[in-house]
Amino acid sequence: MDQGLFRDLLDHDQDLSKRKWTLVNGPVIVGAGPSGLATAACLRDQGVPFVVLERAECIASLWQKRTYDRLKLHLPKQFCQLPKLPFPEDFPEYPTKKQFIEYLESYAKHFDINPKFNECVQSASYDETSGFWRVKTVSNEAEFEYICRWLVVATGENAECVVPDIEGLTEFGGEVIHAREYKSGEKFEGQKVLVVGCGNSGMELSLDLCNHNASPSMVVRSSVHVLPREVFGKSTFEIAVSMMKWLPLWLVDKLMLVLAWLVLGNVEKYGLKRPSIGPLELKNTQGKSPVLDIGALDKIKSADINVVPGIKRFSYKQVELVNGEKLDIESVILATGYRSNVPSWLREGDFFCKKGFPKAPFPHGWKGKGGLYAAGFTRRGLSGAASDAIRIAQDIGKLWKDETKQHKKIALACQRRCISQF
Repeated sequence: MDQGLFRDLLDHDQDLSKRKWTLVNGPVIVGAGPSGLATAACLRDQGVPFVVLERAECIASLWQKRTYDRLKLHLPKQFCQLPKLPFPEDFPEYPTKKQFIEYLESYAKHFDINPKFNECVQSASYDETSGFWRVKTVSNEAEFEYICRWLVVATGENAECVVPDIEGLTEFGGEVIHAREYKSGEKFEGQKVLVVGCGNSGMELSLDLCNHNASPSMVVRSSVHVLPREVFGKSTFEIAVSMMKWLPLWLVDKLMLVLAWLVLGNVEKYGLKRPSIGPLELKNTQGKSPVLDIGALDKIKSADINVVPGIKRFSYKQVELVNGEKLDIESVILATGYRSNVPSWLREGDFFCKKGFPKAPFPHGWKGKGGLYAAGFTRRGLSGAASDAIRIAQDIGKLWKDETKQHKKIALACQRRCISQF
């Protein structure tokens, strides 16, 4: 990018010359998870330079540092691969956590993506006078600033963990951890453990605890859709995607629930009340994923996993439920989910809502104004992130190439003018 374009910004903020900064000849991508890597790879394919900023010291820190050992992809690998590089053929249909991390590392290496690690973004704001974004970071207590024409927010839907404020939890006296700290049920062997949350994480952690001879009680505070991961050997998600090509969403939802009833039976009699909204509509409108069962339901049916209602309060080594029942427990695992952290650092109020998601519904939430983009906020998992990355790279690629051509024409005109004067 021509340095001359930067003069207006320097004139507008003289203090900038006193700080460490760099002008990025292309977009800045915040986040080196799957969404950021996918966007970087697509930009590389377009020939557009970029900078990736990552607050951790590795790529995909959520997968590497905040997931449990037994985790596998919930969907078949063809729905989880990133653009322009499929999974290795010898990977199973549902790759393990380790295999997925290996895939992401090979993906970054293949596309020569080298994020700037330990760069925590403090703020990003758009300067309307110059048309540039100013991204301020802190690394080892040193402040830095990146100036760029385009900003890609790729910090994802799960940047920060959600820890609920429950009465008496601080007086509980036993171990209390968030699901992001959970690795294996081995350390909980023989314990009575309360798992707060009944999503995919809550179900799988409860199953893992059972497999390590712990006694989990799982809090089911609200309704939840439980679907089989496979129906007659076929991925439930793949079946739904196929039906969506021909049938309206409401009908697909009804058919999915019929299939779930045929395979799993009536789950409501085990304390798992279904929402009034179908699983696909609920995912699309509220971002709440259905649970894809991989064995937890059998443990619930056999009473190895104890399903309990909402929590009223904690006391020392005990929990009181909303129905008045009291349970003696030794540890608590909060499988209470994650949230976006975008509002804490992005100084912008039009594109993102207060919860840190694009205001525009899918598929329009990938592009904002002034060179702002969002990757991985579709509530459609890795396939949604891949779709965002392709669109963003194509859009930035066209703009970048047009500007580059324009700068070359200006430079050539200036050169000819100088030659004609001799």
